Amino acid sequence: MRTLGKYRMRTPSTGREVVLEAEPDKRYVDAETGEELEVIAQLLPLPPSASELPWALENLRFCTHCSQLQPKDLTVCGVCGGELDPFV
Repeated sequence: MRTLGKYRMRTPSTGREVVLEAEPDKRYVDAETGEELEVIAQLLPLPPSASELPWALENLRFCTHCSQLQPKDLTVCGVCGGELDPFV
């Protein structure tokens, strides 16, 4: 289970972006330029979560029991606890 949040971070001078698990209050720098990365967004689902997929349309599906969106890599719904159908 993932306990750290995933963040989208950007290098200010180049605009290059990276997604990584990050600790709050820790400074992260770009490997090429040495500049400090700025946080652009925190990705869902928030920790703690069993899913490693970000909440993007192509990574979600509806629970057949409660009709809530769930990451498609999970086998149990995080809302109702119902078993999700196998993803094909």
